[in-house]
Amino acid sequence: MNDWQRKSPLDWQTYVNKQVKVAAAEKHEYEGWVLTVDPVSANIVLASFPEKEKVVISVVLGHAIQEVEILKEGDDEMEKRLSRLFMPEESKAYSPEELEKRKNNLKTWLETNHIPVTEQGESGRTLCVAGVLTVDPPYSPEECSSSNEIILSRVQSLIQGYLEKQP
Repeated sequence: MNDWQRKSPLDWQTYVNKQVKVAAAEKHEYEGWVLTVDPVSANIVLASFPEKEKVVISVVLGHAIQEVEILKEGDDEMEKRLSRLFMPEESKAYSPEELEKRKNNLKTWLETNHIPVTEQGESGRTLCVAGVLTVDPPYSPEECSSSNEIILSRVQSLIQGYLEKQP
């Protein structure tokens, strides 16, 4: 086990959102911004930006890492850029008012179509459909959850159809 693998997850966390140079086995060197470090394998995930809109993701295996040198601290802009790398394109932040409006519109539409729906949770943010399926913010098909796959599939299809008809 090497020094890198002996570090704790808290030690590895200090490298996240920083530009580093990684010296690995067989004189390989990697440079990039640390996205994350796997706490089990000590693998490090790096992102580099060779062209303006392109990104290259590299994974350096923990057992091969010999040294990690911090080159540059990440600023707020870089942290945002790194955090958006794996977000879906349609993913966006909604204000509390927008979320409330989306919830109420979906709830009204479900009730209009004779589908029983209630609000759950401390703040009533989760919609419960027929007591067997939940829909969490931002109230899209991806946020549906149910152990019954048939109901899950049908309600996801209904919500998708409903959202496609919205302006």
